[in-house]
Amino acid sequence: MNTKSHKSKFAFVTTTVDSKVKAATMARNIVASRLAACVQFVSIGSVYRWKGKVESASEYLLLAKTRCSLARNLIAFIKEHHSYELPEIAVVPITDGLQEYLGWIIKETGPIRTQRSPRVDHDGK
Repeated sequence: MNTKSHKSKFAFVTTTVDSKVKAATMARNIVASRLAACVQFVSIGSVYRWKGKVESASEYLLLAKTRCSLARNLIAFIKEHHSYELPEIAVVPITDGLQEYLGWIIKETGPIRTQRSPRVDHDGK
């Protein structure tokens, strides 16, 4: 693995939501928007302090794999589409990884690409 070529180029962006449906919807919308190449989500239990009380909740943790250059846009997207008053949104740098995987993140993120229609000759071929 070559740390120098991808150092600080990639990050995990995490957030939590309160249902599996919200997790799946947010994950799909993030990937469809090309703000992350992949978003995983898992069921977790959380214990936290909120407004002076210790609370607990069942949540879904989302882990988005993205480029550092897209992290601010992804944070804004999550904040805009989140139902929590104060959502958890954290960015964790990826310091190293499989080069092919990191290259895949580059390929699958960024500007939305339109797919070209196959060329059809005027005679229908």
